[in-house]
Amino acid sequence: MSASLETAAHPENLRRVVIDPVSRVEGHGKVTILLDDKNKVHQVRLHIVEFRGFEKFIQGRPYWEVPVMVQRLCGICPVSHHLAASKALDAIVGAKHLTPTADKNRRLMHYGQILQSHALHFFHLSSPDLLFGFDSDVSKRNIVGVAEKYPDTARRGVLLRKFGQEVIRHTAGKRIHGTGAVPGGVNKSLTIGERDELLKDAYQMVAWSRDAVRLVKDMHHQNPELYNSFGAFRSSFVSMVGFDGGLDLYHGHLRGRDENGNILFDGVDYNNYSELIAEEVKNWSYMKFPYLRSQGAENGWYRVGPLSRVQNCDFISTPLAEVERRDFVAYSGVMPMHAPLGYHWARMIEMLHAAEMIKDLLHDDDITGSDLLVTGERGHEGVGVIEAPRGTLIHHYRVDENDLVTMCNLIVSTTHNNQAMNEAVRRVAQQYLHGHEITEGLLNHIEVAIRAFDPCLSCATHALGKMPLEIEVLDAGGSRLSSLSRSSDGRLGGC
Repeated sequence: MSASLETAAHPENLRRVVIDPVSRVEGHGKVTILLDDKNKVHQVRLHIVEFRGFEKFIQGRPYWEVPVMVQRLCGICPVSHHLAASKALDAIVGAKHLTPTADKNRRLMHYGQILQSHALHFFHLSSPDLLFGFDSDVSKRNIVGVAEKYPDTARRGVLLRKFGQEVIRHTAGKRIHGTGAVPGGVNKSLTIGERDELLKDAYQMVAWSRDAVRLVKDMHHQNPELYNSFGAFRSSFVSMVGFDGGLDLYHGHLRGRDENGNILFDGVDYNNYSELIAEEVKNWSYMKFPYLRSQGAENGWYRVGPLSRVQNCDFISTPLAEVERRDFVAYSGVMPMHAPLGYHWARMIEMLHAAEMIKDLLHDDDITGSDLLVTGERGHEGVGVIEAPRGTLIHHYRVDENDLVTMCNLIVSTTHNNQAMNEAVRRVAQQYLHGHEITEGLLNHIEVAIRAFDPCLSCATHALGKMPLEIEVLDAGGSRLSSLSRSSDGRLGGC
């Protein structure tokens, strides 16, 4: 499944082009491209260059602090970490089954997060490329340019995100870094006034989400050569699906399909994720490379997120989104869609599903109930899995007799997609850069491929083992007196 590039056997003889930072994504990353004197591409890599130590400094903290702490990983998708941690820690307090009020308020919070995140990514970060062209004037290729030329589209994007943020505020207590979910349930439910306030706009959000699906669907139909081939590569798909096989972004079991759409595994209890998935470390990135153990590191990588979920499920429970899912599948034909730009279409289908789910939940009397918490037999280990906007998110904790966390492992959506993103940028480099004079517009093609995955690079960065480090001692004039370095495998060197 790997994209083939010429081997950079002597990289010191090649020209190095760097995209630093990758723009219009959450977090910090860069791309390095090695070219020869004829502009032939020899190597392309996506590097994650920031380091976050959450898995370590969570250790030693009381478990009830964790759902609030871990969401500081990100200001874009804090709800996803908040809920995944809460789900994992339900097992610690013995909450095998939440109350209907707790379950539905968590789901409402989650679908608010899906709605706002998908709206932010599509309208603010990706639509400038899609509406103006990948190599269009860089001064116009941004959300300000969209607002000037497509004011209705920009306005709807802003208001869709605002509505999702309001759903989060009412369920979590704040738009960003709230406290609504706790081990065993929630600490608040919606009031009738809050429910009525959200209902006033819910139907409009469904209509606008439906229009957004049509917008991106038309892009595919009007330019199939671009949308079906840009950065395309074949891979397996992994996601959580509901116990009935339908799209469920909050709870279910794990399912995987191969590159031809055939089932690889199904009905896997996500508590056993470590038997299914392993993680590889490479010395040029702080982000790990997950793979399916049964297929090995070379062939077992896969992708997650909207493109996987919409094609992995058997149906979508909300009627308008299900119609769009069927159109999406029919457009792809017998084989699954593998082109990265297909993520945008699938993402808008999920946004429509989220809007429909929010509307339906707001009509459910359980969301204003008062039975918020359950407890049971005390546990010491818990796994929580949720389908975050960017894909499958795994939180795993162990807690000792003193209620302190002794182990934390996080596999976030962007980490699952790490190898897939590298494959995409290699394909784009082969398609558009190989043998051509490098321009800003051509380099933006690389960024377009990365943006299609909606990566959250700050969420995804953690390292196994030791962090590379270099220390220099300089004299008063700035000349180096000595240096000491430590590589990612812990080896020391210096002079």
